[in-house]
Amino acid sequence: MGYYIYGLPTFLIIVIALYLLFTGSGEAFNVGRFLEETSPYAWAGTGIGLCIGLSVLGAGWGILVTGSSILGGGVRSPRITTKNLISIIFCEVVAIYGVIIGIVYSAKLQSVPENLLYTPQNYFTGYALFWGGITVGFCNLLCGVAVGITGSTAALADAADPNLFVKILVVEVFGSIMGLFGLIVGLLMVSSAADFSAA
Repeated sequence: MGYYIYGLPTFLIIVIALYLLFTGSGEAFNVGRFLEETSPYAWAGTGIGLCIGLSVLGAGWGILVTGSSILGGGVRSPRITTKNLISIIFCEVVAIYGVIIGIVYSAKLQSVPENLLYTPQNYFTGYALFWGGITVGFCNLLCGVAVGITGSTAALADAADPNLFVKILVVEVFGSIMGLFGLIVGLLMVSSAADFSAA
């Protein structure tokens, strides 16, 4: 299966690139031209969307894993259902991080006429918002998965032995800090990017 996932797209890209090269239209395969002709608004909007979307995906994934374990462990030991809701809250905080950064990033979007949009400063802002959004989104995605798996373990361990809950909760807190680190890095990435402005 791995050959199809990784090998097929690579093979298709190489075949298309060689076709363009040997038919005399190699200039159509130009990454720099694509980067220059794509609107900075498109880069910024994609980054903001990925930031929020991946963060919510990570939170949902974590809630799915944790919630199913809380329900399963609650059959054997009903006392764990309310105590382990803290794990669900930790997962939901991951989505809130993404929404907060999305709001902060969207404050940099200002209306600029199209003929004045393509400036180096606006390109920098668009790329910074794009890569910042991807960074925050993937950090929160992985954080949500980590918190979900740890919360699942905390619920099942608490059902077996109540003394283990606090010990595993400490590990869960450290896992949730990864999302906060992503939030800080995302803010640092766009700190020197100015708002969109006319040339």
